[in-house]
Order: sequence, then structure tokens, then C-alpha cells
Amino acid sequence: MTNVDQNNFQNEVLAAAEPVLVDFWAPWCSPCRMVAPIVEKIAQTYAGRLKVVKLNTDDNPSLAGKYEVSGIPALILFKAGEPVDRIVGYVPERQLAAMIEKHLSPAA
Repeated sequence: MTNVDQNNFQNEVLAAAEPVLVDFWAPWCSPCRMVAPIVEKIAQTYAGRLKVVKLNTDDNPSLAGKYEVSGIPALILFKAGEPVDRIVGYVPERQLAAMIEKHLSPAA
């Protein structure tokens, strides 16, 4: 899983060929730590179909503001450089997977 910031967000997220799930988080956030293993599992489950990256909101407040992240964790799915769906707060794996599945092409 790649860490992104304002220096590489354009290349890693907005210019990515595949859909990208961005985990907006902060080190002090307990729900962020709770959802982290789920996000890692999602990254493994959808490897090759979905890119998963993490963005520290404390270090990148301008990006958090640009995408209207008012609560964390915020998991925002980008397709073709645009945010298409989001989940805010801790959610079980099946709920995050269901959100992602709505936007992915079926597996070959």
C-alpha cells in the first residue's frame, strides 16, 4: 500500500488507470487504526483491479479540504480522477467491499 501526499497525489490517484481507494487517516485516530487491517485486506483481495493508498490528513490538510473530508477515516473511491463514492467512519469489510464492487468491472 502506497502512502500519498500532495506531491504525488496527481500521479498516484488522479492519473491512475485503475480505480483508486484513498484512505484518509491520521495517526491519533482510533477508528482509523481499527479500519487499517480491513483496508489492507481489501488491497490484497482486489490486487490488480484496485489500487489502495493512504493519505495522512494531518500532513495534507489541503487535500483533505479539497475532497471535503470532515471526518476520518474517510475512504474515498476515485475513478478516472474523480471521487465516485465514499464511506466515513469504521465499517465492516463486507460493507467496504460492497461499495467497491459497485464500481469495479467484473473479474476476468
